[in-house]
Amino acid sequence: MTIAGVVTGADERARCGWVGADAEYQRYHDEEWGTPLHGDRALYEKMSLEGFQAGLSWITILRKRPAFREAFAGFDPAVVAEFTDADVERLMNDAGIVRNRLKIHAAISNAQLVLEMAPGELDALMWSFAPAPRDAALATLAEVPAVTPESEAMSKTLRKRGFRFVGATTMYALMQSSGMVDDHVAGCWRALA
Repeated sequence: MTIAGVVTGADERARCGWVGADAEYQRYHDEEWGTPLHGDRALYEKMSLEGFQAGLSWITILRKRPAFREAFAGFDPAVVAEFTDADVERLMNDAGIVRNRLKIHAAISNAQLVLEMAPGELDALMWSFAPAPRDAALATLAEVPAVTPESEAMSKTLRKRGFRFVGATTMYALMQSSGMVDDHVAGCWRALA
């Protein structure tokens, strides 16, 4: 049942309406989405997966995440930065991931850029764009933005440093999923009180 942007699952727990009845989406919503995420490696993974998601649904990426993690060495930037043309071809032949040459190359070059940064710098940089927490949850899904001035600024800064597949909409999705913003809507069990 859906009421004002909230869906109630078989477990009778009210969640943000985008979750629907999919068990994997419910787990992701309940355990990850909107939970603060820190660490260069974790945020590099999130950046990479959000980049691969561009033009696709998040559930597609979520279901492929184990294969992505295996294919990209657990998203260890030090390992991915050393990927060769042979690795790119291996990835292009891996049906478990999204086989997009531009996105694969972006993940590799982004890893190289992460390695050029001091430890903790990516985390600090990305979190520097987190807006102040809202005083109250958004009332409906219609109020959830696709892009904000903060995500535009994050995108611009990352692109200036050479990062790719980090557009403002993609970076806002990263901000949501990594807890930089809390977009759980009113009535969702995870929403702001």
